[in-house]
Amino acid sequence: MSRLENLTDAVKVFGMTNHIAETELSKVEAELGVNLGRGLRRGDDHDDTYYPQFEVRVRREAAEMARHYEIFYCLEKSIRKLVSETIESSPAGTSWWNSGCVPQPIEKGVADRTQREKDTGVTPRSQGPLDYTTFGELAEIIKSNWVLFGGIFSSVKAVERVMASLNTLRGPIAHCSPLAEDEVLRLQLSLRDWFRLME
Repeated sequence: MSRLENLTDAVKVFGMTNHIAETELSKVEAELGVNLGRGLRRGDDHDDTYYPQFEVRVRREAAEMARHYEIFYCLEKSIRKLVSETIESSPAGTSWWNSGCVPQPIEKGVADRTQREKDTGVTPRSQGPLDYTTFGELAEIIKSNWVLFGGIFSSVKAVERVMASLNTLRGPIAHCSPLAEDEVLRLQLSLRDWFRLME
């Protein structure tokens, strides 16, 4: 057997051994629910070498909760957009925030939050005051302008109920606590309720 044939056989054996090892490692990752970091860059979201100080259990919990955060992020952004666009299309126009459409306690709360953020020296989250409202305050703005929102939603009481339920579910999502299985289902149902309100 020539030297070239020996080298070719060695490369084939190496390739097969590597393939078998990768297959077995994939099984281990799947069975144990871990990421061994094969083929990932440092800093990748799923790279366990990035901040390795965090426990694997906490990383898994975070990955599970990220799904719920993403849903709530999209929901809250869409509600803010709906509020803004609906009131801007009214006679109040683009200056609606300062034209009596927002209850005074909410205006004051937003002004205080905006100032606190400025005082920290961090990059402002937004130029618009609506982005400084809490989720609960969004419901109050909708209720205060029901003459505009009554054509979008079926019932003010239903909006109150659904947004209160969503606000309760928002707590663990926003404050790094896992959602119980029942609460995951409640979140899904509350989202359906929200979209049903606009049918």
